[in-house]
Amino acid sequence: MNNFTVKPIGTVHNNDDGTFIEVYEHYIPALQALEGFSNINIFWWFSDFDDDQSRSTLQAEQPYKGAPEVIGVFATRSPLRPNPIALTTVDVIRIDYERGIIQIPFIDANDNTPVIDIKPYTPSFDRVETPGVPVWCSNWPNSTEESACFAWEEVFNF
Repeated sequence: MNNFTVKPIGTVHNNDDGTFIEVYEHYIPALQALEGFSNINIFWWFSDFDDDQSRSTLQAEQPYKGAPEVIGVFATRSPLRPNPIALTTVDVIRIDYERGIIQIPFIDANDNTPVIDIKPYTPSFDRVETPGVPVWCSNWPNSTEESACFAWEEVFNF
């Protein structure tokens, strides 16, 4: 079995100062030419769930209303998974190239969460024109923009 080394390239800041990604100084040159992309994909580490119990959880008991009674973690966005990797697509508000700061409106990660990669959102690779989803989540929003004002508390069983 192969082992992998994942090194954080920055940190999520989600606090009273706002929401932004701080890219570590060593990785600031990697931001070159990111301007012009309205959205980016942030890959981050569910660091609060990086333990043996969380990594060994393979199924969840009906985390969503109307979902099957048991769901495999690969059919959820749960932090409990074999490798606690998360992905969030975000809007880019502003980039400070000198300080390595990307201001964003929102991310579903806690303050000081490690960021492991950033990729530009490109419709040719990231957008699916007519995605299919199970019936139990077919009434969920069709975009990140719609998700902002969706009543998610009515969906989750936790």
